[in-house]
Amino acid sequence: MITREQIPTVLGHPVHDARGAKIGDARHVFFDDVTGEPEWVSVRTGLFGTNESFVPIHDAALVEDHLEVSYAKDQVKDAPNVDIDAGGHLSEQEEERLYEHYGIDWDAAWQDPGPGTGQTTDTTGTTGTADDAMTRSEEEMRVGVERREAGRARLHKYVVTEEQQYTVPVRHEEVRVEREPITDTNRGRAMTGPDITEAEHDVTLYEEEPVVETRAVPKERVQLSTEEVTEEETVTGEVRKERIESEGTDEQGDQRRRP
Repeated sequence: MITREQIPTVLGHPVHDARGAKIGDARHVFFDDVTGEPEWVSVRTGLFGTNESFVPIHDAALVEDHLEVSYAKDQVKDAPNVDIDAGGHLSEQEEERLYEHYGIDWDAAWQDPGPGTGQTTDTTGTTGTADDAMTRSEEEMRVGVERREAGRARLHKYVVTEEQQYTVPVRHEEVRVEREPITDTNRGRAMTGPDITEAEHDVTLYEEEPVVETRAVPKERVQLSTEEVTEEETVTGEVRKERIESEGTDEQGDQRRRP
């Protein structure tokens, strides 16, 4: 349980759920009007801290430099919206809605004189009596970056068929009839056969023809890689600031007297 003395340590520090996930930063602490014990802490959530959600604090604990609550991050972020500017006080209806969201028995809490009874007031870390000073607050813009998936790249290999032409020389044999007269040199071979007869003589002809075959040959390796490119983007947002004006005093703070 968080004590009043630990409130300054809580405010402005991270708030984590039971699994260690950061929910946001503690903004306000609300105390029970009956017991005076811390009951709720408001947590700034969202990418830029633009939302503020309430979470019970009576069973929370300080762990190193952050506050750890027993509720899941998503449950806290989905808590009912509460008007924290309405005088720093939770109405009975607002508190009942919060009890219902966190599964706390509203009727049992009112019958139990312990933590969780009565309406709650934002005293945000004060430990003494209230003074007459006003606190002026301003909203500060916090700009961050969030990593998200921007797209996907994929390598896809497919087969295409192309027609290629090559010119290669091919050879073939042709028949040529050669005639030579009978001379003393070839007379012996010419007279070896019969005088008059029928005969045939065959000659085999050869030719070359193109032959095409294909084989796979590695040409290159292709892979995907990523490269980080840094660009500058300008974001615009609105922040609220409180202003305090005095009435009945001049610029030096002296009270103006009526003539």
